[in-house]
Amino acid sequence: MFEVAAENYGRFMGRFSEPLAAVFADEIDLRQGQRVLDVGCGPGALIEQLVTRAGAPTVSAVDPSAAFVDAARRRFPDVDIQRAFAEELPYADHTFDAVLAALVVHFMSDPVAGLREMGRVTRPGGAVAACVWDYAGGGSPLSAFWQAVTDLDPGAATESKLAGARQGHLVELCRAAGLRDVVEGYLTVAVPMASFDEWWEPFTLGVGPAGVHVKGLDDAGRDLLRERCRELLPPAPFEVSASAWSVTAVA
Repeated sequence: MFEVAAENYGRFMGRFSEPLAAVFADEIDLRQGQRVLDVGCGPGALIEQLVTRAGAPTVSAVDPSAAFVDAARRRFPDVDIQRAFAEELPYADHTFDAVLAALVVHFMSDPVAGLREMGRVTRPGGAVAACVWDYAGGGSPLSAFWQAVTDLDPGAATESKLAGARQGHLVELCRAAGLRDVVEGYLTVAVPMASFDEWWEPFTLGVGPAGVHVKGLDDAGRDLLRERCRELLPPAPFEVSASAWSVTAVA
């Protein structure tokens, strides 16, 4: 789902993840010179925020997608960016002052193991933070899309049952991973859309579960889904409100 061109991911999710990264980074009091790790960095939306706050020489990042790692390295040549999974971070114990994962926990093969690894590489008393779109509560930037999907196919799989996508679940996962003083938050951004086509076209790029779903439809099915989405959305121009559950915790 994510071995796709970085620019396609940017067109699909970057328009939402970039403003979210700014408010998510504010959840932790980061200072210049602190060692910080971005887990599941993608093309670099959160890296940009961490570099601004801590400085490029002390920021590190990992992602399992080779395409995303290459794109992030080109964008941030002074940041240590490695290809790795959250469940097997290539760092020694207690390396970082803070470790963050934006829009990643729900795609980890083992979320508790991934969060435990995030805690392992954080110094005692350091900060661990994560966020996941509110898919279960209808607050995600893809809510209208998935509503249209289930209107047409009530049995279709959506992202609502993914890890961390409902209230309280990130807290449960963090506690199961051994993290302490877990605090839940709710982050919201608003993204303007000049036209329906600006909103729709990125869904055809094959990115993530939504893109895979669209790619799996025949022409008639895609046309039906597109028109149902158009019915659910307000007339253009419009704003898409996008909300994510967040947690901050202590290692």
